[in-house]
Amino acid sequence: MDRWDRMGRLAAYGGAAAMAPYAVIKVSWVVGSLLGLAPVGAGFGLAEWVVLNTITVGMAVIGITLGLALARPWGMRLPGVPLVFCAWVGAGFLVSMLPYAVADSLLSEPDASGSGSDSDPQMPGWEAALIQFGFIGMGLGLTLALPAYLRRRWPEAFSGRAGGPAPLGRAAVALGAAVGLMWLYWAAGGTAGLAHPDEGRTTWRLLCGICGTWALVAAFAVARPGREGPGRLPRWLPSVLGWLGSGSLFAWSGWKLPFTLYVAIASPSDVVLPERLGLAITLHLCAVAAGAAMMWTLTRAPSRTTPGVATAPPA
Repeated sequence: MDRWDRMGRLAAYGGAAAMAPYAVIKVSWVVGSLLGLAPVGAGFGLAEWVVLNTITVGMAVIGITLGLALARPWGMRLPGVPLVFCAWVGAGFLVSMLPYAVADSLLSEPDASGSGSDSDPQMPGWEAALIQFGFIGMGLGLTLALPAYLRRRWPEAFSGRAGGPAPLGRAAVALGAAVGLMWLYWAAGGTAGLAHPDEGRTTWRLLCGICGTWALVAAFAVARPGREGPGRLPRWLPSVLGWLGSGSLFAWSGWKLPFTLYVAIASPSDVVLPERLGLAITLHLCAVAAGAAMMWTLTRAPSRTTPGVATAPPA
């Protein structure tokens, strides 16, 4: 076991451990609300609150299991495609938002008193800190654990050099870059394509900037893989950046797309999005398609072993 592999395993354990308090807190919310010992979130009925938090408990358990699978020998024997897909989507959700999570932790001032009414319960400061710690810890863990696992299971993907992308990869690069540039334009204060510019507050523009940056990182990584010759990029660097960036495109737009479609169809009076809905839907569709095509390109590169087909000796 070399130093890189050891660091990846420790990061996987750390990510799983960081997510454990989040799971415990969510279980306490479900049990407490059912027993009448904890308030229900504002705007939710009891059934809705229990279902929502039960789903998040399940997501936390999947995250903890994923962390352990990236570190333990039995993770090498699991089917490659579903495990890598879950890790890719999870990394896309968490790793890409680390800058935002760190900024939010530094700038926000949680309510340390833990006070609040039954109609609008306030989360105690220590709970908010643990939840934020869980997301940041899991994101950091996946940042190191996922590449280490891929390198351990499919070493061909991280050795030598690679040529340029195939036509599908070049199309994905162009599409992802176009989406990223549009998001960065809005982040910089642009108003073209916005139906309600006043709704584009600082947080929304910050998120646009982060997502747009990751879109361009993914496009660069897929368009310029490692090549032969001195001073060229080794294959592992664009592979890691490509996986994280494409995962961000796929995961976040895949999550935002149903919500945007709901707003466009149902037109709820209390929800107003800054973007023109037709343009927002188009951008999210393009981002999902570009992210998926980039992932396909990265996993089908020449001399790379296909996940789910390759085998590796137990760790």
